[in-house]
Amino acid sequence: MPHTETEIEIETSNPFHAGEREAQTRAGVGDVAKWAGGFIRDYLPEQHRQFHTAQPFLIVAGGDAEGRTWITLLDGPEGFARSPDPRHLTLATRLDRSDPLAARFAGAPSEAPSAQGSGAEGADIGVLGIELATRRRNRFSGRIRPTPEGYSIDVRQSFGNCPQYIHERAWSRVTARPAPEARHGTALTEAQIDRIRAADTMFIGSGHQGRAGAASNGYDASHRGGAPGFVRVLDGTHLQIPDYAGNNFFNTIGNLLSDPRVGLLFVDFETGGLLHITGRATIDWSPSGTHDPEAFRLINVEIDEVRDRPGATGLRWARQDHLLRRLKLVQKDRESEAITSFYLAPADGRPLEPFKAGQHLPVELRIPGQSAVAKRSYSLSGAPGIDGRYRLSVKREGKGLVSRYLHDRLQVGSLIDVGTPAGDFVIPEGEDPLVLVSAGVGLTPMLSMLHAAAAEKTSARPVWFVHGTRNGRHHALGAEVAALVNSADHLQQRVFYSSPLTEDERGRDFDVEGRITAADLLALRAGSQAQYLLCGPSGFVADLRNGLEAAGVDATRIHFETFGPAG
Repeated sequence: MPHTETEIEIETSNPFHAGEREAQTRAGVGDVAKWAGGFIRDYLPEQHRQFHTAQPFLIVAGGDAEGRTWITLLDGPEGFARSPDPRHLTLATRLDRSDPLAARFAGAPSEAPSAQGSGAEGADIGVLGIELATRRRNRFSGRIRPTPEGYSIDVRQSFGNCPQYIHERAWSRVTARPAPEARHGTALTEAQIDRIRAADTMFIGSGHQGRAGAASNGYDASHRGGAPGFVRVLDGTHLQIPDYAGNNFFNTIGNLLSDPRVGLLFVDFETGGLLHITGRATIDWSPSGTHDPEAFRLINVEIDEVRDRPGATGLRWARQDHLLRRLKLVQKDRESEAITSFYLAPADGRPLEPFKAGQHLPVELRIPGQSAVAKRSYSLSGAPGIDGRYRLSVKREGKGLVSRYLHDRLQVGSLIDVGTPAGDFVIPEGEDPLVLVSAGVGLTPMLSMLHAAAAEKTSARPVWFVHGTRNGRHHALGAEVAALVNSADHLQQRVFYSSPLTEDERGRDFDVEGRITAADLLALRAGSQAQYLLCGPSGFVADLRNGLEAAGVDATRIHFETFGPAG
């Protein structure tokens, strides 16, 4: 059936193709394109350039000469990745000939040029940069071409990801040695099945090709993680992968609805072995009797080919479980209808690791009835370096396994394992004015930043704390914020209630009825040098970011962190 002009316009301008939009609709998350544009760029932001070029490896998805989808690990010597400008990445390395994508990336023509691109033009790819030790990851898509030194990548789209379900590992290198020959097959061996059942990490590649020039064309490389055994082996040619709550973009699911060809990669972190799988996928939207209670959907994979490459990389990774600290819950305060604060102190008496305002704390919990440890990261909401305790202020989510356990069952005296505070969503250095903007539980890192700003008694740096919530019943930690603002002349606040109650009107603990807009932030007159830090639901952050940029605020002065659904 011919495309209408409207359909063509949507396909070429919308960052999401028809398969992704169908997945978003079926999942009930609304029109994601309305707010997601603020997170998708046609270049690499400076922070992403620095991130990708600092990594010892990249995960890359693409198609071979037969049009099958594969995903692989591409590594190189120190500094092998360079970014000469925001739209390009160069790689001083090459894939080994045993890699399923080696010939294609070297310029071999495709049997399906409309889907893969010609050798001269380069091949479509999806790239994931992931730092397991800090649980950071960023993704982009583009086209890869061979160069005398290795490869050059033209960037098409880029966006960041949250740290959920990433298992911390530190990497090291071993002396290069000849790798055993790769093994090929059409079904998994018993040894390969055992490796998959023991895996807590995998990577998945998928692709889509629509009309020429569509922003959504290309491949996607994504990370998946969970408790060991989260990928279920049904038999030698069938796997089942849980799909957890994510950023609501549905890149992988949407691609697979459009094109069922899929690539999987399992890394043997101890030996450097790579297990590649290519096949076809279907989506189970209403799984019943699943072994994973957090799975919203299931990806069922039928295997076409397996390539097992022992010792394919000289990188090795070690788990960081020995860095976990056991803390004791010493205080639990309800802050609003949905938010409760948890105060954690050392169980062994040793001082806590310091943290920067805005960072998060990895948490591991053994929840009764669950076979695996539940892992989450929550922003630290207290003052850095004060009173020898960590404070987490957590919103209770109706379907949240961990948040419900924390709110409903965790009692003072309970023990919790935590990692080291991490994250780069922190106060920019310098004396530029700060505008700290949050919605809902997004206030947690901002409150920590406000504490840090209030402690700088000699600073003349102006700081505005702008917070939006539904009403007084949902307004958490308001008295604490007010006390901090009143403690120093360089601090100010503005509170927005979207649906104030009658008692709110009487008490008037808010300044504005309505939602925060970019115009409201600009009305603060913080100046052209102001740094804007945004935290809240994705839609909230995207609207503000887009509005600020449209008004002329430099993108480098807008910093953000998102949580939860689009809102």
